[in-house]
Amino acid sequence: MNPQLDTIDLQILGLLQEDGRITIKSMSEILKLTATPIFERIKKLEKNGYIKKYVALLNERKLGLKQVIFINLTLKEHNRSYLEKFVKEVKEFPEVIECYRITGNFDFLIKVLVEDIESYETFILTKLSLLANLGNVQSHIALSEAKNSTKVKLK
Repeated sequence: MNPQLDTIDLQILGLLQEDGRITIKSMSEILKLTATPIFERIKKLEKNGYIKKYVALLNERKLGLKQVIFINLTLKEHNRSYLEKFVKEVKEFPEVIECYRITGNFDFLIKVLVEDIESYETFILTKLSLLANLGNVQSHIALSEAKNSTKVKLK
């Protein structure tokens, strides 16, 4: 862990991971500190990039997004401009919620979230398959979700 973070910083990060809307007052009660040092520490954690942003985690199923697909992709060409172009194009697809450059037999792993299998087929036919440098595509349809967490381990 970063030596610049002390126990209080880690506790603050832990509380914020549990509830991004927790009040400074609630934190001060839990941590047995006054509000001012907690506020100052949070601002410092934000400024130093430990806290990237605050978001609401939405219920995808309630929004009609019920199908998760993981796709392994290879590209035909691997020079820097092709890789950058691919990443730029994939970022434009709202269905793609995660994209990683990986090692092994594939170049990228993307996570797609859509309404159903028909929507996935439409995504493949009208978006993904139109990418010029696309090589092999291997889809893995999620049957169920065993774990989905946004929390990172803190020491």
